[in-house]
Amino acid sequence: MSHPTSTSAPDSLVLRSLKMDDYNKGFIELLSQLTTVDEVSHEMFKKRFNEIQSSGNTFVQVIEDVAENRIIGSATLLVEKKFVHGCGAVGHVEDVVVSDAYRGKNLGRRLIEDLQRIGVEQGCYKVILDCAEHNVPFYGKMGFKRKEVQMAWYVDAPATSSSNIHSRH
Repeated sequence: MSHPTSTSAPDSLVLRSLKMDDYNKGFIELLSQLTTVDEVSHEMFKKRFNEIQSSGNTFVQVIEDVAENRIIGSATLLVEKKFVHGCGAVGHVEDVVVSDAYRGKNLGRRLIEDLQRIGVEQGCYKVILDCAEHNVPFYGKMGFKRKEVQMAWYVDAPATSSSNIHSRH
């Protein structure tokens, strides 16, 4: 896959919601610049796209370079409904990526500001995210504040609990 040069005119960049045909515009390849994606067939993409569309709580925003017919940026907001804060909602930012060829043009800022706007429209009392240490200054410029600690538990990790608590489903 060849990366387009960054000579495309700024007016050829469009910020919008993810569409079904973005699979053919390099969306999956873009995500691979962020993390491990594995193989995602067109059928898998269509199924997940439809699940996301019908959920009503997940917003995948993309930037398309229409001159190149390529998705060059993406970010996702998941809206979690809560019982706390008067049955409020929290927005979770995930999977923020801008193509290597387009970095340094404030496109990440545009994506995050769009997710913040969506969060407000969805009634979120806060929008949160986890990021690498080197990205803290970037998010700080958009009003995010360092708060507490992120932790992760991976499903394929060996169990370490000897709890006697049993779940009822």
